[in-house]
Amino acid sequence: MTQELIDLRTCIQEGRYADALVIVDELEGMSKQAILRNIQAYLRILLIHLIKNQVEQRLTNSWVASIRNSLIEIKKLNLKDNKKSYYINLTEWDIYVEDEIELAVGDASVEVLNGMYNEFQLIEMVDRKQIIQTALKFLALTYSYSARELRAVVAETLTQLIGGEDWKAGRR
Repeated sequence: MTQELIDLRTCIQEGRYADALVIVDELEGMSKQAILRNIQAYLRILLIHLIKNQVEQRLTNSWVASIRNSLIEIKKLNLKDNKKSYYINLTEWDIYVEDEIELAVGDASVEVLNGMYNEFQLIEMVDRKQIIQTALKFLALTYSYSARELRAVVAETLTQLIGGEDWKAGRR
């Protein structure tokens, strides 16, 4: 990106505004790609913990924190600077979740029951449709609530997961 900025300065100084606009477009594209990569990283963390919840049939404070924090970060990153539009619209999440689910299963295999199953075994155990549906439900919350409100709403929604009521009651 440093070279692009140098080139942009040179184009402006030399009055080559059409070339400068091309560089600005490239920089915007690079910025958007970086934001989308960050969103996908938090999406994968969300999916990993939903997989762990489904397979282990429980919910821990650590998983709750990871799920909540992932959703709050996704909300912050996804909202464009104009505060009116998003990098990923609500109807576009299916593609991103489908892209990340396989990677999430692989990553989760290291953590689920202390690595008891490899990723091939785990993929057979996981109800992908349910994980995707749950992830989409949580992601939809990021469009309806502020980051401040999201914390409580996510906590309440987590009680609907397997082991959620036990987590809420402090039972393990």
